[in-house]
Amino acid sequence: MAKNRRNRRGSNRGGQPGEPRPRKKTNDGIFIYTEPLTIGDLATELNLNASEIVKYLFLKGTMVTINTLVDEELSEEIATQFGYEFLIEEIKEEDILEQYDFADKEEQLEPRPPVVTIMGHVDHGKTTLIDTIRDSRVAAGEAGSITQAIGAYQAEVRGKKITFIDTPGHEAFTSMRSRGAQATDIVVLIVAADDGVMPQTIEAIDHAKAAKVPIIVAVNKIDLPGANPQRVKDGLLAQNIVAEEYGGDTIFIEISAKQNIGIDELLDNILLLAEMQELTANPNRLATGVVLEARLDRGEGPKATLLVQNGTLENRDFVVVGGAYGKIRRMTNEYGKALKEAGPSTPVAIIGLSEVPEAGDAFMAFHEEKTARQIAEKIKQSKAEKELLESNVFSLDTLHEQLAEGEIQTINVIIKADNSGSAEAVAASLLKINVDGVNVNIIRSSAGGITESDILLAETTNSIVYGFNVRPNATVRSLAKDRGIDIRTHRVIYALIEEMEKAMKGLLKPEIVEEITGQATVLALWKASKVGTIGGCRVNSGYIERGQKVRLIRDDVVIHEGVIETMQHGKDQARQTRAGHECGITLKGYNDIHVDDVIEGYHFVEVEVT
Repeated sequence: MAKNRRNRRGSNRGGQPGEPRPRKKTNDGIFIYTEPLTIGDLATELNLNASEIVKYLFLKGTMVTINTLVDEELSEEIATQFGYEFLIEEIKEEDILEQYDFADKEEQLEPRPPVVTIMGHVDHGKTTLIDTIRDSRVAAGEAGSITQAIGAYQAEVRGKKITFIDTPGHEAFTSMRSRGAQATDIVVLIVAADDGVMPQTIEAIDHAKAAKVPIIVAVNKIDLPGANPQRVKDGLLAQNIVAEEYGGDTIFIEISAKQNIGIDELLDNILLLAEMQELTANPNRLATGVVLEARLDRGEGPKATLLVQNGTLENRDFVVVGGAYGKIRRMTNEYGKALKEAGPSTPVAIIGLSEVPEAGDAFMAFHEEKTARQIAEKIKQSKAEKELLESNVFSLDTLHEQLAEGEIQTINVIIKADNSGSAEAVAASLLKINVDGVNVNIIRSSAGGITESDILLAETTNSIVYGFNVRPNATVRSLAKDRGIDIRTHRVIYALIEEMEKAMKGLLKPEIVEEITGQATVLALWKASKVGTIGGCRVNSGYIERGQKVRLIRDDVVIHEGVIETMQHGKDQARQTRAGHECGITLKGYNDIHVDDVIEGYHFVEVEVT
């Protein structure tokens, strides 16, 4: 049983998630199947004695007990036999978490800070506005500049906090801006007075409208000679953004982010609009919220920026984030300051998760690791099943052949990248490639190294795997080779897109391909004044040679590409070291080697074009 805990107010965080709410699976003679049940649980759902089901199956030659788990097919047979109509309900990630959540009572709710997203066209001054607010209105008690970029931060105005979400401005990150709007209470739309309404301005408006959140327009750069605020108001009329002076309900504030003009008025209006919305949450419960950003950190492993939307997150909680889970090992704010707890509308960075979640995933805190692990496994299974249902079978290798036969084809792709922003940028760019008769279908797009799970999914869906700034380890590469899975890795997005476009046009004929010769793991380090850092390594697969090209990989992310300068066996110089043997390695002009880093050797070989 979970132990009760008290938060800073001294009140118990009662009614916490931990035990799922009962979900009635029978209604008016219909049995709704969501997951395998034991004979005992199935009997309860069907209002039967377990012995009736056991007897029925026994007469059919099947021996079971009340603890036997019943799959979908047998559940349908039993339900139908006893007079129920059988339906299957698809369980989504949010449905799984919802089972463990509960409604807060009115008396439990307290005012919370508004969450604000600043959107706008590139070069209209969004970054300058963010920097101005950061520099002059940081939360009380904090000193120094922001040292840890977590994509969100808090400012304090008139003794009240405002949480800002920083959304990327590049067009490839459109979906991230959309997700920012969904997690926000107010959108500040920044439009340059000397430029007017532009494509990304309209895009931001569409996202804000879809999220059904109010917009405040910040007309920026009013200090410039060519500034024309009236032009902005007239331009936004076409988008149904009507200023108050025209009889509309949209607040327009003229500002100069660079000169710090009108910023106080903007912040005051944010607080006024937030007050009108009566934003509340219950701080005296376990936390729920959303992932703003996630990435694989070289030194700390999976790292996620969370926005707490309800409850209070504590640094000892277990959290479920999509298919990932874990106990929070450290929780920090945007200044890198360690936090013991974070209340509603607070953005935090956490480490301790089992894997990198996806930006936009919901999260929920729990008391017990067992509960968190079980829920994460359910969500992961649900996602995998959904990916399988949505996938279309095809492989890149046979693309040109089927194109020649005049068939419309779909290329299934799994994308793994060093952070979720990069993953989304790659996915968005691939989807924009326009080649008649060929489509790209993104099966999975997420942050983190290429794993065995990715290879198994690729095998099932007949996908190719693209790694952007990440590399598969020897085990994963071996599995991919055994299963015939094509893994392609890139560090430049344009090269990746060009390769795919050529493949879609049937022009891809690789004549020179990269071949991995081997991988070695760094077990120990030595410093030598004349040669620099020496990595004591064990070669795990293949071979590594002196003078060959290598990559230095940390937590599946490529952090350096170079050449092996020296290699030693004991005191002797060596030319080559094979799997199972140890050696000392130095990299030419590079010393930032860590224990557990992987040194991957490779070369390029010519292949015959067929």
